[in-house]
Amino acid sequence: MGQPVLTLAMVKAVDERTLANEPLDAILVRVGAALARELIKILGGTYGRRVNVLVGPGLNGADAEAAALVLEHRGVRVKRFGVDELPAVLPPADLTLDGLFGIGLSRPFESPDPGPAPIVSIDIPSGIDGLTGQAIGSPFQADITLTLMSLKPGLLFGDGAECSGEIRVVDIGMDPGETLIDLVTDDDVATWLPHRTRNAHKWNDAVLVVAGSPGMTGASHLVCRAALRTGAGYVHLDSAATEDPNIPTEVVSSLAGKGQRADVDRFSSLVVGPGLGQGVGSAEFVRTVLASVELPAVIDGDGLRALAGHFDAVAGSEIATILTPHDGEYERLMGHRPGPDRIASAVELAEATDSVVLLKGPTTVVADSGGRVLLTRSGDQRLATAGTGDVLAGMIGALLAQGIAPLRAAAAGAHLHGRAAQLGSRNGLIASDIPDLVPAAITELPVGKKG
Repeated sequence: MGQPVLTLAMVKAVDERTLANEPLDAILVRVGAALARELIKILGGTYGRRVNVLVGPGLNGADAEAAALVLEHRGVRVKRFGVDELPAVLPPADLTLDGLFGIGLSRPFESPDPGPAPIVSIDIPSGIDGLTGQAIGSPFQADITLTLMSLKPGLLFGDGAECSGEIRVVDIGMDPGETLIDLVTDDDVATWLPHRTRNAHKWNDAVLVVAGSPGMTGASHLVCRAALRTGAGYVHLDSAATEDPNIPTEVVSSLAGKGQRADVDRFSSLVVGPGLGQGVGSAEFVRTVLASVELPAVIDGDGLRALAGHFDAVAGSEIATILTPHDGEYERLMGHRPGPDRIASAVELAEATDSVVLLKGPTTVVADSGGRVLLTRSGDQRLATAGTGDVLAGMIGALLAQGIAPLRAAAAGAHLHGRAAQLGSRNGLIASDIPDLVPAAITELPVGKKG
């Protein structure tokens, strides 16, 4: 599923497993050949080509040296530079191969001026933390990054996402095995989406939405429209009807004797929180809804505020919940901002709440309490506008109602959310535009995969 993403610790484990069965020299020969093939493609041949090879002290440098030997054998003129031999400005060349530090960098690095030659980095541009993507010093700005075996987190987050250029995964004949972290692809989402049968009816995929309040009705409309456009057969909105937060909405006033809505069994998922407001009693109201309506739930916006200091409202429940915080909402829940390792931060909240957590960002992290992580990065700056989070909540609610497992429903929602935005105008896109673009985003998924 997806594209595997390996942390430094995971890479070391794969290396150790491989080295137990194969000598390092044989592995380096294979790595050098694989890298050289890609480099020759980039160079457009070997005749008359000049390459600067920057050789670091560790395995990244050994990979660079292995590639350099193959290039020399093919007739490329190679100049090598060690860490302590780097000039302020690299000499003219057709390409600079950065094999200085890779994902194991632990100290600040100041990159030299590479001149006009394109930079190709091995695994990750030197100067970028392989786990967090943060710059450590002044990193290279790579044109292409040849990452070995699998993606690395530092390529997808922070400065790493900006400095890595085009990312190509290079097969070096090493099996990463079963991974806990994957980057979601179009193929994944196409496979996850269910196929509606000929005898389907609206109540098969019904979503109950508890959202909106006086002066904040826009959020509830966005949730409902997004849910319908993402495949919900029926959406029912319960919204506060008065200015008094202590007057319950229909969802509470119609509680049956069993502690839930009399007709709740007709719905397949619940979305709670967007636009409910922060008035007195609103947090308790959300917790009452969660305790009373026994449906898989997406908790967003003001619904998340209700969980601060009250994780027991969701933890330990047999009913699945998906939390969708941005960084500020994460801080209200956990008492601190997400750390540089955003994957670890999402897993931390997922474990604390026994929920699936979707931590929003340029690369969105979706994690469950068992440490399984899915990453999505289909969106761009067009989603940085008010109300897009409400749209995402509705989309996830619809996917959850269609029977997709919570981790996948959240990741698929985020992926399609970004894909839909990409179909819109580069300037002036607003949240209410996105729901109408979702069907086209779904239609553009790979043919033959859906269902």
